Amino acid sequence: MVLSIVSQSFKKGEVIPIKHTCDGEDVSPALSWNEPPQGTKSYVLICDDPDAPMGTWIHWVIYNIPSGNTGLPEAVPKQEMLPGGTMQGLNSWRKSGYGGPCPPPGKPHRYFFKLYALDSTLIISAGASKKDVLKAMESHIIGQAELFGVYGRK
Repeated sequence: MVLSIVSQSFKKGEVIPIKHTCDGEDVSPALSWNEPPQGTKSYVLICDDPDAPMGTWIHWVIYNIPSGNTGLPEAVPKQEMLPGGTMQGLNSWRKSGYGGPCPPPGKPHRYFFKLYALDSTLIISAGASKKDVLKAMESHIIGQAELFGVYGRK
C-alpha cells in the first residue's frame, strides 16, 4: 500500500487558509494519513518552502510520531516534547513547532508537507534541526508521502 497524506484544511495544490499562516492564527493544519507500510515504528513530518528568496525555509520539523497515529490535529502545541514521545525540532525562525507560511509580497510560494514512515524511532533529542533529523533517518525510510499547498501575499 502506498502511503498518502491529506489535510482537512486544504486540498493538494490549493491555497492554505489564512488561519494557518502568519497573517492569521498561525496554527498547524490538521493532517491525516492512511495505514503505514508494514514495519513502521514512527513518522517524521517536515514542512518547508523551497521558493523562499534565501533558500528553502523550514516551517515545521516533527518526529518520533508513534506508528499508531493516523494524523496530527489542528493547532499542535509549539513545544519540543509532545505526548506519546513525539518531538519537535527547530524551524527557520529557530523556534520549536509549526511556523506558518509568511512569504514576502509577490508570487505565491509552495509549502510541502513531507511525511516519512520509518522502521525505527530516532535517537535524537527534542529541538533538533532538519539537517539532524534527515541524517538520523537515513536508511530508515520505508515509505513517504507529500502534500503541498500555496500561499501568497500582495
